[in-house]
Amino acid sequence: MTDVFFNRNEPVAIMTENLRVLRNKLGFSQEELAEKIGVCRHTLVSIEKKNREMSWNKFVALIAVFRADSGTSALLDHFGIYTEELSNYLVSRENTNT
Repeated sequence: MTDVFFNRNEPVAIMTENLRVLRNKLGFSQEELAEKIGVCRHTLVSIEKKNREMSWNKFVALIAVFRADSGTSALLDHFGIYTEELSNYLVSRENTNT
């Protein structure tokens, strides 16, 4: 099964490392991005400063926001966050949860 072979920690760590760059490329303030993904600004600030770990749910919400914009989508690819492996994992999880 896909769950056994996919390590969620790696793309989450890379996203955390590059979150500020991605947010700035999108042109969002911390408040705007926090609102988009359904968290308070303080939570997003803590993640950006690496004082708080990013949950899988927040990661997936950020993927959805950043993939919707061509500039940040390209950066997700460049940073190695949105890989074919991640795409396949998300699709397989979607199919098993419906």
